[in-house]
Amino acid sequence: QVQLVESGGGLVQAGGSLRLACAASGRTINAMGWFRPAPGKQRVFVATISGSGSTIYYADSVKGRFTISKDSAENTMYLQMNSLKPEDTAVYYCAARRSAIARTVENEYDYWGQGTQVTVSS
Repeated sequence: QVQLVESGGGLVQAGGSLRLACAASGRTINAMGWFRPAPGKQRVFVATISGSGSTIYYADSVKGRFTISKDSAENTMYLQMNSLKPEDTAVYYCAARRSAIARTVENEYDYWGQGTQVTVSS
């Protein structure tokens, strides 16, 4: 069984930065991603990285501000969030796939973390 544990959330002022981490245990993880809820929706895609790290996708809303990375040796994924806006406030969920292919759709992920709260004040 795979366990994903997020960390790094917190309260920050608009324009500030946070770095989220997602540590995986139980087996080697391939593609990983970050999701967050949107008003009236379930979780929506934020960023994803392939198993090799060579393919990365970002949601348009975070492109240029967020950077996803992965340390395969540590089985850990990161999300560096800069220039944070109040609309980035959400619970951020880490997700992982058994496949190495990066995907942007929630139901293509096999494992999920419990989430970490990010609050951006104006």
